[in-house]
Amino acid sequence: MVNYHESVSALILIAALAFLSRLFFFNRSPPRKLPPGPKPWPIIGNIHLLGSSPHRSLHSLSQKHGELMLIKLGSSPSLIASSPEMAKQFLKVHDANFATRPALAAGKYTAYNYSDMTWSPYGPYWRQARRIFLSQVFNPNRLEFFKPVRDEEGRAFLSRLHALSGKPVLLREHLSRFTLSNISRMVVSNKYFSEKEGSAFELGELQRMLDEWFLLNGVINVGDWIPWLSFLDLQGYVRRMKELYKKLDRFNEHVIDDHQARRSGAADNKFTPKDLVDVLLLMADKPNLEVKLTRDSVKAFLQLGLKLVRTTLANLLHGFDLRLVEGMRPQDVCLEELYGLTVHPKEPLQLIMEARLPSHLY
Repeated sequence: MVNYHESVSALILIAALAFLSRLFFFNRSPPRKLPPGPKPWPIIGNIHLLGSSPHRSLHSLSQKHGELMLIKLGSSPSLIASSPEMAKQFLKVHDANFATRPALAAGKYTAYNYSDMTWSPYGPYWRQARRIFLSQVFNPNRLEFFKPVRDEEGRAFLSRLHALSGKPVLLREHLSRFTLSNISRMVVSNKYFSEKEGSAFELGELQRMLDEWFLLNGVINVGDWIPWLSFLDLQGYVRRMKELYKKLDRFNEHVIDDHQARRSGAADNKFTPKDLVDVLLLMADKPNLEVKLTRDSVKAFLQLGLKLVRTTLANLLHGFDLRLVEGMRPQDVCLEELYGLTVHPKEPLQLIMEARLPSHLY
């Protein structure tokens, strides 16, 4: 995590000074029965316990405090569910109570002020967004409609791998390109990127932007949990979010302008929507929509559609068995991780992939 140790040192110093002032105040509210958890420090709560790999730190803490644990991130109490049974309580039984995510900096700066389905509060807008994605992206008829696209991209993917026969292949890059091509053609009817240098949007640049989005949407940003320190941007995350926003917005604006030009060029009442962006732009013109869709809403949904690349890639990888390269031992595998919204190895894994499902399922 960027400047993690320096940030925590500064927080500890601030907490020590603040603790002296707290000695003059008394908490007279009656004690409440709360889930077990580590004792929080003044001001910073339990942030200092998370380390550079919060998922591992939380797992270790749950071994001590139980499957339902209460920690404090700054002044905000947070419940940690560490078993399938407890997760079910949050995600199914009490889903409506916990459906809204906290308003963090990532949602403000990378999702058009909480405009996509990931960050928007639970309510009419969120439900409308969910209906749009279910009908336009995950609908079986829409998936069948784009089968020729998947077949075409699949053949191109296999051709590229065949050309590299006998050479080491960084499979993540090729799979990311394959899924990005598929998803982008479903969402925007075009790849809008090229592998050639000097093009408007390069494939590598778009992949790096998506990687940065996943990282910044999963980090522990101190300013989110200790708001009066947010202006300092101790870890530099907000600066990176703003830089990422400019890059993503440039891409999103280009896509929307292109779609609007194509729509304007169509004959009266002859325009047929081909993708998610076309549908969103048509819906934005409807005056009787439950919640008005703004241009930022359209860009946020477009952006979210492209982020489905990671989910698609993860599902694809589950269809293979993995084994070590000949001569490689388990202890030779580096399992150090880079933390973010998704966790992936710091160093690429050298593995042999073997299909474990019938070919038609791929």
